[in-house]
Amino acid sequence: MLELKNVTVKYGKFAAVEQLNIRIEKGEIVVLLGANGAGKSTTFRTISGLTKPFSGEILFGETSIGGMSPDKIVQLGVVQCAEDRKLFPQMTVYENLIMGAYVHRKKKNERMKTIEEVYHLFPILYDKKNDMAGSLSGGQQQMVAIGRALMAKPKLMLLDEPSIGLAPLIVEQMFESIQQINKEGTTILLAEQNANAALSIADKGYVFENGRIVVEGSSENLFCNEEVRKAYIGA
Repeated sequence: MLELKNVTVKYGKFAAVEQLNIRIEKGEIVVLLGANGAGKSTTFRTISGLTKPFSGEILFGETSIGGMSPDKIVQLGVVQCAEDRKLFPQMTVYENLIMGAYVHRKKKNERMKTIEEVYHLFPILYDKKNDMAGSLSGGQQQMVAIGRALMAKPKLMLLDEPSIGLAPLIVEQMFESIQQINKEGTTILLAEQNANAALSIADKGYVFENGRIVVEGSSENLFCNEEVRKAYIGA
């Protein structure tokens, strides 16, 4: 579904990520693991079209999307849920969700069907639909951010650190929701520092250090890898 071939991204002379090779099959949950500054968010920004690759190729299906404009990439079905939610705090939950359908300019009945699906996944958002997004708890705001991404009907969803700043119980609920989204047909690319939670739902993963992939493999193999456990999971 998505393939990065020898992708390098530079800011000036600095290579933020270098020679990345990542492959995501339809229906998978794939996780990118690594510390802050390892290159995960840069990788997401490049896939989404917010940053142009210096070299290499990004394929979504048979379409080359490296350097394509973000709105065109969304229309193809690649949708990013950004780190730190990035909501419109002075707009209601409903208004934030509807913004997710903007690029597709869907008919009203289509938008309403999709928003009902979001409310089914996150019932609390129906109860809070007329509340300002900025008044919600961190977990509820993350639900709005994911729901907004779902409004674009993604084939591939990019989730950048969805557990950041959330209480452990909320993190568990969030990952259960991600699994449900995947079961309903959306392929997931997940960037996370919470390796234990991420590997528990992922099919495979890639470990980033200093802009490079240093380890890759199935979630089971990564979970059992001694170096990965020491660095990201603990004994």
